[in-house]
Amino acid sequence: MAQSAPPPDPAAILTAALRERGMRVTSQRVVLYRALAELHRHVTAEEVARVAGQRLPGLALPTVYAALELFDELGLVRRIQAGAAVVWDPVADGHAHLVCRECGTVVDVDVAIDATDAVRAVASAGGRVDAAEVVLRGLCERCRR
Repeated sequence: MAQSAPPPDPAAILTAALRERGMRVTSQRVVLYRALAELHRHVTAEEVARVAGQRLPGLALPTVYAALELFDELGLVRRIQAGAAVVWDPVADGHAHLVCRECGTVVDVDVAIDATDAVRAVASAGGRVDAAEVVLRGLCERCRR
């Protein structure tokens, strides 16, 4: 039976992305990215700070937000506006999200997203699209019951 490859090391992924852009690899960035990878779900910056803070005493929340924004710019995570809250998705590929209007849970919806027509319409109006996302609002399975 063939053995599957070990999961990629988050530090290696982050290091490659930072170096590709000519940016510094810092221990804070590595710890924060590892914390996000360990949680492996939609999380708030505060949750990432709690986990990473165990390894980085004195970690400031603005540092966490700055790192998460950087990870989003690098295409390593996705920033999702879930109502009034912002959550960070460690799965950065194109997929939709359902935000539950009852409990606020954010659920991945595995469907291909094709925003080509919308991007073209913005471009023809003189604009530029940096990112496209589909956020559905309704009830999650648990709240629907």
